[in-house]
Amino acid sequence: MIQKKIAILTCWYGSYPWYFSYFIHSCGYNPTVDFIIITENQELIPNKPENVKIIHQSLDELKTLFSEKLGFTVSIDFPYKLCDFKPAYGFIFHEILQKYDFWVMGDIDIVYGDIRSFMTEEILNEFDVISSRDEYITASFCLFKNIDFINNLFKLSKDYKMVFSKSNYFGFDECSYLHNPLQNGRSIFDFPDNIHSMTYVVKKLEAEGKLKASFEFRILEFCPGKIKWENGKIYYKNLYEAMFYHLIFFKNACKKKIPPNLILNTLYFTPTRIINKQNKQISITKTDYAN
Repeated sequence: MIQKKIAILTCWYGSYPWYFSYFIHSCGYNPTVDFIIITENQELIPNKPENVKIIHQSLDELKTLFSEKLGFTVSIDFPYKLCDFKPAYGFIFHEILQKYDFWVMGDIDIVYGDIRSFMTEEILNEFDVISSRDEYITASFCLFKNIDFINNLFKLSKDYKMVFSKSNYFGFDECSYLHNPLQNGRSIFDFPDNIHSMTYVVKKLEAEGKLKASFEFRILEFCPGKIKWENGKIYYKNLYEAMFYHLIFFKNACKKKIPPNLILNTLYFTPTRIINKQNKQISITKTDYAN
């Protein structure tokens, strides 16, 4: 059976951070998924696997492209603002993504486990949108069926033009700063006067029976420790497998923010450290491969 094609797309502007080597290493253990990074960074990427594709565009070029595609002038005064545009990537980057069955808005502060263990053919056949938490859309990894209706979902928000036209970040890609109340059992519909984020749009259409969405925990976050990555799979307490570890808090808590010279096949994440504990070593070289 032919697997459905998946691409994970990220826009990154600035130097690659200290944890980037771990991200790249984990991408190589998911050879049936393509990772697309749009950037103006010309740095060589050591040991870049073939499924990591680099597309070079300046931030000004990106701003022009976004404005042309959307039909109005967008505001992107700083790279983090790009997060608001993530739900529109399927629409904006149609030409790049057209050969894929699904696309994912993703990040690079990620260590991936086995993506296909979670994004199975059965799951992909059933759902149009797949989030990595049960409360809201996750911009670290949210998968969308690559069809026109789904790629245009962001336009169903009454606020998207305002969000894209203003310079500040609104959290449109997730739940517009409602993380805490949603994690504590509140509904996105309890806040009708808030920005109608992608969580609002998807939950509304799901309630109306217009799409099928999956909201389930597939993620590790925060700094709990007892996380092990081993040969392309990631576990918590040696009991629970996750699709990825989101380093959003760990990247700041980590005490040794130095890119590794060697990446091992087994990594342990404590609340503040990454520990290599296996003899088999994979050396990091300065070789960069063709896109």
